[in-house]
Amino acid sequence: MSKAFISKVLQESTEVTGAAASRATNDLIDAIVKDMKKNGKFTLPSFGTFTVRKTKARKALNPRTGEPIKVKAGKTVRFKASPVLKKAV
Repeated sequence: MSKAFISKVLQESTEVTGAAASRATNDLIDAIVKDMKKNGKFTLPSFGTFTVRKTKARKALNPRTGEPIKVKAGKTVRFKASPVLKKAV
């Protein structure tokens, strides 16, 4: 799924211009990201839950040279599909 796909669906279902649908898509994604930053998760009923998780610092290997490198701690987003989505797919 891409922003263009979401924009197209919004444009067709609401009968607005492509530019308006694109702005609405961007606003929707921005709102989801803002809520995830604030609460640490975002749930779409009947679809699933996006959760922010912290990752620990670790050592890894450079695939080109094989030398060990340090990877900093950070954050990642996990998704867990709802039972309704799992059944539908």
